[in-house]
Amino acid sequence: MTIVLLGYMASGKSSVSKLLGQELKLPVIDLDIYIEKKEKLSIREIFVSKGEIYFRMKEHQYLKEILETKEATIISLGGGTPCYANNMKLIHEYTEHTFYLQTSIPEIINRVKDEKSQRPLISAITDEDLPEFIGKHLFERNTFYQEATHTVFTDKKEIKELVEEIKAILN
Repeated sequence: MTIVLLGYMASGKSSVSKLLGQELKLPVIDLDIYIEKKEKLSIREIFVSKGEIYFRMKEHQYLKEILETKEATIISLGGGTPCYANNMKLIHEYTEHTFYLQTSIPEIINRVKDEKSQRPLISAITDEDLPEFIGKHLFERNTFYQEATHTVFTDKKEIKELVEEIKAILN
């Protein structure tokens, strides 16, 4: 069984996938980390040196590579992964277990406000402009996120609660 977690930045994809992997005894692949290892560059360095088009091409290639192994895995996607290169169509060819970790704008802001510098997408956005930026970005991506077979709301929930919700849906 392959399980794919998707959602906007700070929705909990990485944290939830790690605990879910432990509980279900499945390997976990964080797509961004996988890309960084394969390319021997950080995501930020790839964007700066090779551009977003190159990154999105590689992102699709490596996602396909992971899915084609057909091994039971939990995959944590980058926030933009579902929105490019027909990635959601590709994912649905390999699994029906896709989970959108839906998080509200205020909750996202609360989670990222102290780590903006580590997040290339928002590092140059002022605190004042952050709600509008995230709101527009979420609106643009929402169509793709809604293609997930399940939606789990993450606001004010601990990682353990989210994992239990996902496990209950899977059973």
